[in-house]
Amino acid sequence: MREISTPNAPKPAGHYSQAIVHNNLVYVSGQLPVDPETGEKKVGPIEEQTEQVLKNLAGILKAAGCGTDQVIKTTVYISDMALWSRVNAVYSKFFGEHRPARAVVPTRDLHFGFQVEIEAIATTEK
Repeated sequence: MREISTPNAPKPAGHYSQAIVHNNLVYVSGQLPVDPETGEKKVGPIEEQTEQVLKNLAGILKAAGCGTDQVIKTTVYISDMALWSRVNAVYSKFFGEHRPARAVVPTRDLHFGFQVEIEAIATTEK
């Protein structure tokens, strides 16, 4: 088992890792829209929040030795399902032709007033 830690994603704010690699699987903790370079919390439009979350996810995947095309499954937590089409548009552009399995979980409140959080499972195998 190997812990992933990269400056290309926000530092954990609690007792968890950015990701863990075990048996060729990468388990990425839920990512929030926080700029890892500045620490700025992105609380603007849902598109901006989703883009930052996915950038953080990509940074962790790269540090783990894999890419976004190796994501097997994501779980998307969203504070308001009325925003889903806007989140899905950014998500679709990010993943392109690759279509990981996905669950969407509506939730009322996320940390700091964020509207979206995404966790993922990927493989290091090609």
